[in-house]
Amino acid sequence: MTADGDVEGAAGFVTWRGGSRTMRFITANGIKLAYERSGAGDPVLLIMGSGASGRVWTAHQTPALNKAGYETIIFDNRGVAPSDAPPGRYSLDDMVADTIGLIEALGIGPCHVVATSLGAVIAEEIAIDRPELVRSAVLMATRSRSDLVRRALHRADQVLSESGVRLPTAYSAPTSVLQMFSPRTLNDDATVSLWLDVFELSGDATAGGQDWVDVGSDRRERLRRVPVPCRMIAFSDDLICPPHLAAEVAETIPDCDLVEIDGAGHLGNLERPDEVNTAVIEFLGKF
Repeated sequence: MTADGDVEGAAGFVTWRGGSRTMRFITANGIKLAYERSGAGDPVLLIMGSGASGRVWTAHQTPALNKAGYETIIFDNRGVAPSDAPPGRYSLDDMVADTIGLIEALGIGPCHVVATSLGAVIAEEIAIDRPELVRSAVLMATRSRSDLVRRALHRADQVLSESGVRLPTAYSAPTSVLQMFSPRTLNDDATVSLWLDVFELSGDATAGGQDWVDVGSDRRERLRRVPVPCRMIAFSDDLICPPHLAAEVAETIPDCDLVEIDGAGHLGNLERPDEVNTAVIEFLGKF
């Protein structure tokens, strides 16, 4: 056991026990990634969005997928503890290579992929460059280009990251909740109170290096090269990836359908988990 609580394992795998989590580590693309596997059946890799831990999937999605007969694999992207957080600015190529390395090291390809936000962009790139690794893909809360206000928001994140300023959670928590949830949740004091507590307790979880991943360029020409079946899940009240921009993804990828879930913001997988799980499992069952 190392000083950090790691338990050395065979074949380069390491197990980590922190709090209630028991995780394993594997080296992919030259960095250490933390991951968890659960359930049995065809493998489903879940890729999380910017700054968030892979454990977010365990609130609703992995239990439903395990019950439906799938093995699930979650992991923490570079920059999100306890995975490595190399210094500097991360690129989309970095994060794609990390995930490809994980799939290859675990020997799970071709696997189903379920991904949200930045994770969905990563999934699209893997499907384009390494289609033999992807059986099907569910893409949530993503877009193929940015409009003016989304570019401004992304640049604001970069400016804040460059400044070195760490906003107090009493400010960042309500700001994040306003951006991430639907009016249905925001207008429910009991529900929103819980989310404010969650965001304040989690602190500033954003991995600064991820702020530099290009998610704003027009990728529609590239998306026309996605060769695997996809489902785009859009959320009606998503301020980060609004439905009209999400719909462009479905229109551009050759074999992609669109499901829009009402009364949900950017974190629709947490806000409307039953509807999301139904849409995911129904789609995966076709392949």
